[in-house]
Amino acid sequence: MTVTRHPNNQGVTLSQWRYNATGGETTLSGTDAFGAGLSYTVGAEQVFVNGVLLERGVDYTASTGTTVTGLTALVAGDIVTVSSPSAFNVANAIPKATVAAKGDLIVGNGASSITNLPVGADGTTLVANSSSATGVAWAGPNVGAGKNAIINGGMDFWQRGTSFTDVNVGNYNADRFMVNRSGDVAGMNISRSTDTATGFLYSMKWQRASGNTNTTATSLYYGVESQDSYKFAGQTATLSFYAKKGANYSGGNLSAIIGSGTAVDAKPYAYTTNVNSTTVALTTSWARYSITGTFASNIAQVFFSLGWTPTGTAGADDSVYVTGVQLEIGAVATPFSRAGGTLQGELAACQRYYWRTTPGLAYGQITNGWASGATNLLGQIPTKVTMRIAPTSVDYSTLCVTPDDGTVTAVSAATLKTNESTPDIVRVDFTSSGLTQYRPYMVLANNSTSAYLGFSAEL
Repeated sequence: MTVTRHPNNQGVTLSQWRYNATGGETTLSGTDAFGAGLSYTVGAEQVFVNGVLLERGVDYTASTGTTVTGLTALVAGDIVTVSSPSAFNVANAIPKATVAAKGDLIVGNGASSITNLPVGADGTTLVANSSSATGVAWAGPNVGAGKNAIINGGMDFWQRGTSFTDVNVGNYNADRFMVNRSGDVAGMNISRSTDTATGFLYSMKWQRASGNTNTTATSLYYGVESQDSYKFAGQTATLSFYAKKGANYSGGNLSAIIGSGTAVDAKPYAYTTNVNSTTVALTTSWARYSITGTFASNIAQVFFSLGWTPTGTAGADDSVYVTGVQLEIGAVATPFSRAGGTLQGELAACQRYYWRTTPGLAYGQITNGWASGATNLLGQIPTKVTMRIAPTSVDYSTLCVTPDDGTVTAVSAATLKTNESTPDIVRVDFTSSGLTQYRPYMVLANNSTSAYLGFSAEL
């Protein structure tokens, strides 16, 4: 007997029976010369007499599977051979029916177990996904730079400072991120931390002040500009982030929400639709968490928020640490990528919404201007990058003006000239004293290395 492989995941055996004629036989049946019972496949058998192939239906009849009749009487010493193939399923072979459509994949879903993975959507890629039953899933379409809609998701840039006390709604902390406490209750602080997940330099430490007894909830918000949100319309997207809790964390599970809205460029906390939400049980070790949702086709903006509610009296580290925030199209969280691609690209993306000039010298120069009167100096400042819109607010600290004769007078106010500013050029009215109309002046840091002038075009 020989065995061959059939293309349809089956094996084929070729069986043979040999009969030694004693003379006069016209029928073959029963056991052969080797004790094997005749059992052939009707229509697939071949009969040989002394090596000569007989013609089916003419030289013999084979219709039962166990007998051959109609032979011309055999002569003693004739050798008759009956050959017949039969198919059988090969053990552990993968049936063709496992796949159902063009592009389907066969994947393992456990030890010695396989299943069908349906073909992905056009442009998607196959990524490892430990939470999937198959260990892989379709994701994307994604590109390295730009797949992440969250600018500064790695908490790299803190232009406004690296520590904030009693954060209030409407105030940004780390670039593009806003944390607030319901009712603007005091006692919630934000700072940049070097306790961070592998692969990141910084995280945001979001902390209730030690000894604080107020248990009002607190939330972190992020709003994606509408222009960058439209690509999510009708799409499934995944928010992912790295987080851990502090040693004295008093809250319960951390909430995570993906939201949307139909207004254009609304505030980060102004989402009107909860697309999906979940809670995660933080530990004191860094871990990555994700949530997936599908946006409606009529959205104008996407958002996300994280939140927790403290209890009791805050300890020294009643906090949550967050970094590596990413929002991308696709049902699977892929490796983190900066929205700007590189650190420089990420900084430029941040400065599109806010930028601050800080000379870093005791009397470092900010800009030049001319006095429009005894108390007002008009200055014109080119922006670092083209901003999202003409800036809507200005902030400053420790500035002075001088006519370059060694005398300085402090700046008491800086007012944005909104009707005269553009995304590339900002005009500011500085209030001081003792100025001479039409005389040129310089705006300087007033004997401070931390003096600054900043402009916001935030949502």
